Amino acid sequence: MFYRPSNGHDLPHNPFNAIVAPRPIGWISTRGGDGSDNLAPYSFFNAVAYTPPQVMFATTGGKSDRDRGKDSLANILETEVFCTNFVEYSMRKKMNLTSGSYRRDVDEFEFAGIDRCECEAIACCRVAGAPANLECRLTKVVELAGDDNSVVFGEVVGIHLRDDCIRNGKFDLPSCRPVARLGYHDYCRVDEAFSMLRPT
Repeated sequence: MFYRPSNGHDLPHNPFNAIVAPRPIGWISTRGGDGSDNLAPYSFFNAVAYTPPQVMFATTGGKSDRDRGKDSLANILETEVFCTNFVEYSMRKKMNLTSGSYRRDVDEFEFAGIDRCECEAIACCRVAGAPANLECRLTKVVELAGDDNSVVFGEVVGIHLRDDCIRNGKFDLPSCRPVARLGYHDYCRVDEAFSMLRPT
C-alpha cells in the first residue's frame, strides 16, 4: 500500500511509530525551578554526536496545566539541565507508570516507587541503579511543525555506568536487557548482539 500522511492511512491504527522502530527510550528526569522533580519516558530519543557527546529527545503534545508542551520541557526551559536514564527490562512496569499525563505537582519518582539520587555535574536527580545515566546541559530547543512538537538537544556533561554492566572493558548492552519502543502498545528488549566490521 501507499498513503500520504496528510490524507490518512485507512488502517485502524497509525503505522508510523511501528515503522521507525525499535527506538531507544530516554527516561528523562528534570527538576523545576521550584525544586520539584519529574520523570517521564520519551521514545523519540537518540544520541546525535560524539564530540562533544550530545543527545536529543522530542516532546509531542501539550498539557492543560503547562503553557508549552510537557512538564519535562517546561522544567528544562527553567533550569537548562536534564538527565537521561536508561530503562532495563526489570524496570519496564515502573517506567510505564511514569508515562501518564499527571498534574504538574505529581512526583513520578514517588508515584511509581522509584529510588533517586542526585546527579554529580548538574542540579537534577537521576534514577538510582539504572544501567546508565547521562547528565545533560541544554544546548537548544527546536520547535517543529504541528502543535506542541519540540526537540530538545543537550550536551552530555556526566555519565554514570553501573559496574555490573561493564564487561571486558566495554559497556555490555545485552547484559542490562534494555527496553526499546515499537509501535502501538508494543515494546521489545535487547537480549543479544552481533558484531560486523566496517569495510576498510
